[in-house]
Parts: sequence; C-alpha cells; structure tokens
Amino acid sequence: MNVDEIQFDVNGLVPAIVQDWKTKEVLTLAYMNKESIQKSIESGETWFYSRSRQKLWHKGETSGHIQKIIDMQLDCDQDAILLFVAPQGPACHTGTTSCFAESDKIKQMSIDSIQTYEILNTLEKVIEERDEQRPEGAYTTYLFEKGIDKILKKVGEEAAEVIIAAKNRSEEELKWEAADLIYHLFVLLREQRLSFSKVLNVLEKRHQE
Repeated sequence: MNVDEIQFDVNGLVPAIVQDWKTKEVLTLAYMNKESIQKSIESGETWFYSRSRQKLWHKGETSGHIQKIIDMQLDCDQDAILLFVAPQGPACHTGTTSCFAESDKIKQMSIDSIQTYEILNTLEKVIEERDEQRPEGAYTTYLFEKGIDKILKKVGEEAAEVIIAAKNRSEEELKWEAADLIYHLFVLLREQRLSFSKVLNVLEKRHQE
C-alpha cells in the first residue's frame, strides 16, 4: 500500500474497514488520516481519527482492547483501507465483538474447527508473500525493511508479554500474546530462511526421544 496514492476526502480522511484476520468478521468502520496511518504502520496497532472529537485516537488506549495489525490493503480506487487485525478484546464500545450485528453463521463459527497446521501453513505463506512483494504500508513489510534487529526486538517484547500474561494468570491475555509471539517467530524464521517444516521435524524427533 502506497500512502502517497491514497485518495483522501476533502477533510483529509479515508474510511478504514477493520476485519478479524482469523474469522474474517468485519469488526468496525472507522476513519484514518495520514498521521494515523503512519502511527498504525510504525506501532503495529490501529490508530484512527475521531471526526466527533477532531483528534487521533489509539484503539484500546483506555480499554486495553488494542488491535494488532496483521496487514493493511488499499482498494482499487485508492479511497478505502482494509485492515486485517488480531483483536485483543471487543471492537465495539458496547462490549460486543463487532460493531455490526452478528449473523447466526458467524455465531456458529469456531476457530477450533480449523486445522492447526492449515492456519500455520497459511501464516507462513502470507509472511513469505509479504517478504517477496513488500507491499507498502503492510506491518510485515515494515518488519522486514527494518531488519533482523527490529524483528528480534519484537520477538523479545512479545515473549516478555507472554511471561507477564502467565504471571498474571490471565488466560485471555496469554492466548493473544502467545498468538502474537508465534506471528513474530514466523517472521523471524522467514528472515533466517528457515521453513516451519524444518521446525516441525525437530519437534517430531524430540517427541520420539
């Protein structure tokens, strides 16, 4: 995504659709300006522009329900943004998962029904594509362009957050932090040109010992 190609409206805003990267459920519709887009890319978390308050706002700043960005895409007309996120709590201020009414189909969906290996293989493939294509504005692109030191720093930060979540005995927090750690580990594996299948081979050997 090329930020310079975005077609902002007369107020310097562009609509942003936020979608859960796992379930594909649409969580909310917000607005972003150039500054909030830059902050989102740099922090890896969603920042928006409040039209009512006329100021930037960081999703989850007060509630703790931040949204970690997996990818950002610009539509064909360059006038709308799609954000794939890993939400750490409800997206809506009312406490519901989504700002939109949930359909019966969505309510019946279960992440547990998705094969674990399929998820990990898909994650590895997406990260590989981001590395090869380096789409502008994508958080994964940002990590690769910053290099090994930045990637290692993020892995360390996520590992520390996993430890804190475990010490706090917060199952919900631990679940999300563990997922974030796995994501950054996959980025590290790609940076080192080490496939996930080789890691699985080591796990299988240890299991047999």
